[in-house]
Amino acid sequence: MIVLQQLMNGISLGSIYALIALGFSMVYGIAKLLNFAHGDVLMIGSYTAFFVLAVTGTDIQGMIVAFVASMIICAIFALLIERFAYRPLRDRGSPRLNYLITAIAVSIILQNTARILPFIGPNPQRFPHPPIMSIQIVEGLQVSNIQIIVIALSALLMIVLTYIINYTKRGKAMQAVSFDAQAASLMGISSGRIIAFTFALGAVMAGAGGVLFASAYPQVTPTMGMMPGLKAFVAAVLGGIGSVPGAMLGGYMLGIAEILTAGFISSQFADAISFSILIIVLLIRPTGILGKNYRVKV
Repeated sequence: MIVLQQLMNGISLGSIYALIALGFSMVYGIAKLLNFAHGDVLMIGSYTAFFVLAVTGTDIQGMIVAFVASMIICAIFALLIERFAYRPLRDRGSPRLNYLITAIAVSIILQNTARILPFIGPNPQRFPHPPIMSIQIVEGLQVSNIQIIVIALSALLMIVLTYIINYTKRGKAMQAVSFDAQAASLMGISSGRIIAFTFALGAVMAGAGGVLFASAYPQVTPTMGMMPGLKAFVAAVLGGIGSVPGAMLGGYMLGIAEILTAGFISSQFADAISFSILIIVLLIRPTGILGKNYRVKV
């Protein structure tokens, strides 16, 4: 039963990693860009919910308003980041290394801007969340209301995202740009708008993930997005970066591995085990578990 309890905890954490990893995977799949500022968008979503809940309270209506506000604010920030940081590089045809350096710079700017803002500051603050109530499923297996919310809402958002990508006109355009941006442009698809939409959609997932992460681990700091963002990147690579099902699978695998390591070995080895799994998988399958091999003609 202890194993079942740890698995439940791992699925809850993995759901959050999967949500954040979806943003990484989509942006890379469309724009071939590793957006390392994605974790800091999570931080923005957490603080948005923090301020909203301080006003509305932590009842159901307050949580709904907090989720909606966080996703909207994160989408706006993502559009601004794409417009003023990444689009000029894309328009000039800059090397991929420039994108990576810019992403790291944007991450540092967001973190340090939050630290100097008087209403945020550098000190951790406790995140308001609903009272934690545990429900006993079977003997030795308890699920809290927070875990139920995390797992259910993450699954719902991932289903909605899958529907958007596979069954909507905008989703078909995203797939076309991902496959061949130049050919998609010749067919009348605006790759710039699709990339901006992808940034916004990924940020919506990160905003929701930020609220869920802060609810499960009730503390917000300006640097809180660094480690979840890095773990989500690992999850995306583990599952096969550019693959939406791969990001989901990688997130769940990483969450379960981290919780099992912390529960049965030591919490000090949790991060090491997570990254070790990534190295082992990439040695065996460099494209990730669900990644695909592409032939490049030269």
